[in-house]
Order: sequence, then C-alpha cells, then structure tokens
Amino acid sequence: MNQLETTTRIPAQAIKGFIEDSLTQAGLPAADAGRAAELMWEADLTGADAHGIFRLPQYVRRLRGGGVNPRPDIRVEQTAPATALVDGDNGMGHLVMARAAETAVELARASGIGWVGARRSNHAGAAGVYAALPLAHDMVGIYGVVASANHMAIWGGVDLLIGTNPVAFAIPAGEEAPVVLDIATSVVSYGTVKSHRLQGKPLPEGWMINTKDAAPLTDPARSSEGVLLPIGGYKGSGLALVLGLLSGPLNGAAFGRDVFDFNFNDTDVCNTGHFIIALDVARFTPLDAFKRDIDRHLRDLRASKPLPGFDRVRLPGEERRTRRADRFRNGVPMPRELIAELDKFAAEIAVTPLRQR
Repeated sequence: MNQLETTTRIPAQAIKGFIEDSLTQAGLPAADAGRAAELMWEADLTGADAHGIFRLPQYVRRLRGGGVNPRPDIRVEQTAPATALVDGDNGMGHLVMARAAETAVELARASGIGWVGARRSNHAGAAGVYAALPLAHDMVGIYGVVASANHMAIWGGVDLLIGTNPVAFAIPAGEEAPVVLDIATSVVSYGTVKSHRLQGKPLPEGWMINTKDAAPLTDPARSSEGVLLPIGGYKGSGLALVLGLLSGPLNGAAFGRDVFDFNFNDTDVCNTGHFIIALDVARFTPLDAFKRDIDRHLRDLRASKPLPGFDRVRLPGEERRTRRADRFRNGVPMPRELIAELDKFAAEIAVTPLRQR
C-alpha cells in the first residue's frame, strides 16, 4: 500500500486540542497543558512524527502514575552572567526546556551567549523544537539531551549504557528557510522503532543488531534483544558520549547506568538532563548582513549539481518549513494504527476522540 492508503490527515488544531485536553485530564494546570501541547504539536507539524502526539499516552500514564510531577516548581539559578541551571522538579520535559530556552535567550540578549543546563527533567520530544526557539529572537540555538532510555552500547561494547542522545542546531536566515538540523546520534531514533512496531513494519537492516551475534535485527517486536547502531560508527558513538556527559553529569542529571528507562514503568523518576545554548548573531556580525550571507550560501548549495541517483540537493530546514505549512493547512498525516490507539486512549481518559474534533 502507498502512504495515502495507510494514513489519514487529521486537522492540525484537532491534534493540538486533543493533546491539551489529555494533559489537563492528567492533572496539568491549564497554562502548562497549553504550553506543552504547543511544543508537542510543533513536532507533529514539522515532521518529527515519533515525538509529538505519538508519545502522548505514555506521557499521560507517567503523569498519572507519579513518574512525572504534574505541578512542578521549576526553578532557575543564574550561575554567572552567561550561564544558568534549571531544576525541573521532575516536571514534563517540554515545560522544563521551554523555561530553559527562555532563560538562554535572556542571557544571550544581555551577554551575547546563554548556556543553560537542566536537571530533574523528563523526555521533551523533538530536539529541533527547542533549538528553533531562539530563532524568533534572531539567535542561533543549540540543544542536547541525555535520552530517556539507553538503546545503544559504546562502540565495540554490548551493554546498553548510551542513549540515542540527540543534538539539534538552528541558524537564522533571511528569505530562505532557517537551517535546522535535528539528529539522533543513532542511525534512527528509538521512537521510530516504536512507530514501526505499532504499524507492524519491519526494520531496515542497518538500524539494529542482535546483542548475541551482531546479526541484523529487523523485527521491531524483538527490539529489546538488540542495540541501535550509531551514525558513522565510532564517530557517532563518541558524539553520543560527549553529548550525554554535557547534558547529564555537568548538570547533576543521569547518565550511563544511572539512566532510568522511562518505558519500564510509570512510577520511577528519570532525572533527565538537557542543555540549550542561545547565541546572539548581532554580537559577531550585523544581523542583516549575516542573513543575506546565509541566504547566498544556501542558494549556492541548493543549485549544486546532484549526485547520480538524487533528484535534487536538499538542505536541513527547507522541507521542515514546507512540511509545516502543508500540515498546518491540510492536516497531519497519521497512520491508521496510531489513530486507533489514540481513540482507545481517548475513551480511557474521557476526552473527545481526534476524529470527532
């Protein structure tokens, strides 16, 4: 079947309302539910399909089970003119990182750069959503996090001691789409593996290997028997390591054996660590000149001759902008299996189902 036969377009506002109502039912104050819904919705709009509404049932279970604090007292400690540390009080990662991003922008506005770490947080969805928040202030954004479960081994090892630890960068442009690069340090995010499992789709070879004999693992139902492979071999493994150290131990958050797999139960605390950096472009070069230069370079790159087998040169961020406009206008394509799961979830928590909105 093609994609049109296996997915249904759900209106964007219906998704946002569904998320907000569900989080409110889980005990979040209205303002917090609205803010978290906006950030999850942004993941769906921009194409991070395994990091938006797809994650909602698990978030609600953890909120209801006590694994996440629905009414946290999120605190910010400014530790120097350009640095701060956010204590999330075990709140939703989306709310913790929204506060961290706001703080980073404030610091960068005053000092040119703001580096903000966070601890006692939780899974926050798509990395690119947070890296892109400083764009509205004509700033560069950089984001990193310790993943909420270990699905990789250090290069050459077999023990699950490293997460998919994503990193994201956002660079403002002029008329062109901002450059937004959002990557896991594994070949694919574990959320994508979960999505394949839900839809009954096999995993392509090269995503996971079995820990017993290093053979390719292609059955998503058996993903617990394997490890995700890093991007670029030992290079991706090293990148996952340093991002984890900067997000975890630097902030007093979990790393390595200390990471609690948030898939294991809905009651234990994760202590997820993140960092976000905001960089004020105007402190280095005139903003308008910078944006014109970025536009020029992006156009040069896009106009370069494609390699045989490629229809055109694609740049990180341009399809993100196009996809967001399309999905906002025409709805978000969702697998039928996910819609069915969300319908069942809606009945369990007594909210209006997606297709009735």
